[in-house]
Amino acid sequence: MRILVLGATGRVGSHIVSLGLQDEHSVTALVRNPNTLNINDDNLQIIQGNVLEKQHIENAMANVDIVISALNTDGTNTLTKSMPLILEAMEKTHVKRIITIGTAGILQSRLTPSILRYQSSESKRKSTFAAEEHHNVYHLLKKSDTDWTIVCPTYLPGGEYTGTYRIERDFLPDGGGEISVADTAEFAYQQIQSKEYVKSRVGIAY
Repeated sequence: MRILVLGATGRVGSHIVSLGLQDEHSVTALVRNPNTLNINDDNLQIIQGNVLEKQHIENAMANVDIVISALNTDGTNTLTKSMPLILEAMEKTHVKRIITIGTAGILQSRLTPSILRYQSSESKRKSTFAAEEHHNVYHLLKKSDTDWTIVCPTYLPGGEYTGTYRIERDFLPDGGGEISVADTAEFAYQQIQSKEYVKSRVGIAY
């Protein structure tokens, strides 16, 4: 399989790149600084570019089967600005499947299921900026005709891979407080072979 990883130098993205290469998939990584991805593998193609540049996205999207976006906000509106470009490039190149890493804030609230967690008293965060960015991405994906899945982790410490965690469609598993970067990456990566959560948000926690 030919996988495009966006956010490949981040904590979750770098794990996903490694998992793809372990399985001998062809992995393309679009990164601003190639020197930050210190992996030497014949199956890895590193393309220097910016997700906010339409042509860079289209170049990276050529000859791929699936997109995994582990982009984060970094306190900017990168998510909101890049997703329309990603979706446009996917349509142009006939790529249907996209898996993104979101946040538990855009899952439904258990206390008030008609609103999202970040909009409810469940959210402990003082700033809602990152959640709003992820909410925008969710809205854009819902409107698209892609086969999307948003993996929505709660608090993300480093941690090791355990393979033992709980998942739930549309909600954060009850009482879930954290999930490791490695387990989040592994679950997101598994979705390339699964249609179970197409057009769904998935909460993940221990």
